[in-house]
Parts: sequence; structure tokens; C-alpha cells
Amino acid sequence: MKNFKTGIIDANMHWLPQDLFSNETLLDLFLNATPREYGIHTRIESITNDPELRQIIIEQPKGYEVLNYAENQYTFEGRIEDMNQAGIERAIFRLPCWQEWLSLDACKMVNDGLAEHISKAPERFSALAVVPPWGSKEAIKEVEYRLTQPGFIGVQLAAHYGQLYLDAPEFKTFFKFLNDLQVPVVVHHTPLPADYASIVPYTNQRRQYGRCVAQATAVGRELFSGLFDEFPNLTLIHSMLGGAFFAFTEMLFPPKLAEYHDEVDRFTAETNQRLREQLKKNIFFDLSGAPQWGQAQLECAVKVIGAENILYGGSYPIRRDWFLKGADYIKQLNISSEDKNLILGENAKRIFKL
Repeated sequence: MKNFKTGIIDANMHWLPQDLFSNETLLDLFLNATPREYGIHTRIESITNDPELRQIIIEQPKGYEVLNYAENQYTFEGRIEDMNQAGIERAIFRLPCWQEWLSLDACKMVNDGLAEHISKAPERFSALAVVPPWGSKEAIKEVEYRLTQPGFIGVQLAAHYGQLYLDAPEFKTFFKFLNDLQVPVVVHHTPLPADYASIVPYTNQRRQYGRCVAQATAVGRELFSGLFDEFPNLTLIHSMLGGAFFAFTEMLFPPKLAEYHDEVDRFTAETNQRLREQLKKNIFFDLSGAPQWGQAQLECAVKVIGAENILYGGSYPIRRDWFLKGADYIKQLNISSEDKNLILGENAKRIFKL
């Protein structure tokens, strides 16, 4: 692309241990991490198109698939080959949704695996450390340790943990630590929002819209709760474009024209400007697969929230077309070359200090 200068950085590449399906201890640990008492169920079965390979299927509630992880999709060799084909210079690893459920011991195993994987190609890979976000001394110590290791450039969280979104007081100790550390925090979507009964029956609504509802709810709660008033140095990067949060910014912070008066003020308006400023300063969004959005929606997102707040992400290996064609999709948008550079690499370099 003419005038394209920055090496492409994929800020959303999924990572699972390469030996997840062959290491029975590790497999049991992951399978038993999901809280079955809350209606989340896991099973393993063969892949229809290739019966020699298996997949982990997570249902929520039972009978409704929300996640599946396929064997042989997380190999080092496969990543490098696909990154080269897609023109990706560097990828930033995160867990795909499991971070909501893993214990600290399980997180340490994941972080060890990430460190080993990064060491095979430190010029191509970076990673986000994962710990339970309850603010325990051991969890904080684990984050501090990982950020001293080569390749670890931030922390990852889930949009909510069970019924608790990130504005809950249970997370304040951990957020104070992250705020003081001024380390970027990626907030990955959860399979479904906390309240999901009405969108369960239909697959695409459940698997796509459900993630968007969870993310947009998380972003709104972070802003309206005063989280960034208390922790002004937090940087949160939300996946799935924050659940298309750009589509709701004007509605959530409706401008008020001074010459008109309403007897009943139905919306909180006095904090709108501050919240808009925090949305610009503290919250960023990754694409999580550019082609799934459509050209008009992506161009709208750039216009509304600004290219400087959007990071490229492919959600590898969810869909090969999203990953292999995603960067080209951004290059073809009707936006400036400068904006394309920001999205495809410069923002990630700045935020993660690459």
C-alpha cells in the first residue's frame, strides 16, 4: 500500500499450550477450570472434517455451544507460516476466554508456556500475563515477575468474572496496582454477557452479539462507575471494538443544547465531557477480525472514536479469512494513510512500548 510504513502488529492472537490435547494433566486442569455449577459445560469430541483431531467444546448453558478450541491450531510452526502469509510482523498473545476461570496455579503454568513460546521467536512474539484479578499478594507478585521477563508487555483480563464486571469493588486492589504500574491491560471478551437468557437460542446471535453485549456493557460500566477518576493511569484495550461501542457513544453521552430546557432531565449530562475525555485517554479497542465488521462500520468507527484508539487484531485462529485477509481489508478502507498506519501498527507500538 502506498505510504504504508509501519510493520503490522496483530494485537489479538489467541494462544493455548501446544501440548494441551496431549498433556492429560494440563487438559484436565483446563477442562475442570470452567465452573459447571454456573451452567458452563465442557466436552471433547472429534472434529467432523478431520476425525483424527479433537476439539474442546464449551457450552453455556448446556446444549448451546459458545466456544470451541481445535487441536493442532496453536503450533509454533503454523503460527509463523500463517503470519508470514498474512504479512504480520509481530503478534501479541492472549488466552481466548479461559482467563475468566483459571486459578493462580493454572495461570502460572500458562505464563510459563507463553514465556517458552516467545523465546522461540522473540522478534515475532510478545505476550500478556494472566492472573486472577482479585489483588492477592501472590497474583501481584506473579505479574511483577512476568513483566521482568523478555516479551511480556502487559496484562490480560476478562470483560467480567462471573457476575462481576470490572467496576466491581472486588477488583480495586488489582486496578490500583496496575494503575501505579502504568502497564497496558487488554480486556478480552467473554463468551456471553452476565445476563444472557434472551440471546441463547440462535447461534450467531449467541456467539457474536453476545460477545459484543458483554464488551459494550463492560466499557460503559468502566466509564460511568468513575473507575478512571480513581485510577487515571489505567489503559484498557477492549476486544471486539468494545462491542461496537462507537455506535453508542453519542447516545450514552448525549449533547445538550443550552438554549433548550426540559422540566425533567432524563440523562446525566454534567459528566459527559469528562467521560468523553476518559474514553479518548484510557480506553482503546482492537478489531478482533476486521472483515467481520464490514467496510462501512469500520470507517464509521474510525470517524467516531478516532484511528488513534483502534488496534489491529485478527483473533487467530478463529477464522482464516479474518486473519489472512484482515490487514488488506484495513488497507482498502476509505481512510487516510496515516490512520491505516496507526491501526496496523503504530498504536500497538506506542501503547505496549514495543
